[in-house]
Amino acid sequence: MAEFLLRWLHFLAGITWIGLLYYFNFVQGPFMAEADAATKSGATQKLVPRALAWFRWSALLTFLTGAAIIGKRIGESPEGSAAWSSPWAVTILTGALFGTVMLANVWRVIWPKQKVVIASAIAAASGGQANTAAPAAARRAFLASRTNVVFSIPMLFFMGAASHFTVPGGGNHLAYWIGLFVLVALIEINALIATTGPTTKPIEKIPGVIVTGFVVWAIVYYGLVRALLAS
Repeated sequence: MAEFLLRWLHFLAGITWIGLLYYFNFVQGPFMAEADAATKSGATQKLVPRALAWFRWSALLTFLTGAAIIGKRIGESPEGSAAWSSPWAVTILTGALFGTVMLANVWRVIWPKQKVVIASAIAAASGGQANTAAPAAARRAFLASRTNVVFSIPMLFFMGAASHFTVPGGGNHLAYWIGLFVLVALIEINALIATTGPTTKPIEKIPGVIVTGFVVWAIVYYGLVRALLAS
């Protein structure tokens, strides 16, 4: 019963988190790009903070309930320490790695940078000076959010696969985890290097971020799972 309740909360929080992630990237972002200055300022002051509150706290609840489920399942496994390398564990932990980096982006990049943007909009609306650091902060938050969209596609696949389509149980687990960590690190570094000027990254366009997400999924599943764990 306890695990079922945790799973229920995990689903509710996860749907809220990822739903808002897609809202920010596929709905709010394009709207803000087309809105006039007054509308954009009003939305930044009143809409964005509310949406970000639901966004960041649902992300944290998703992570905490997911960690509790994994800990409970592995802790109760009769396999002992070997449970960490079981097909279920490898599958769910693959999804969890993407989710953990996504959570870090929410709390360590997106929210701090958006606070700068919101404060700047409030100051300008009150007759003060806009913060000159706001555009760079907005771009850093944007790239981190786009990266979370990329990560969400393989993350959701492996979370669902843990119950319905686990990875093979053999192969070279060390090489798999090294390869996965390197891949995730390279993508994350791309998000943290916020460039200025015109669009330069494929993930800045909606079709590009969706395609990139499926490419990353394919690399993980066919390039790492099938190549390293199926033997």
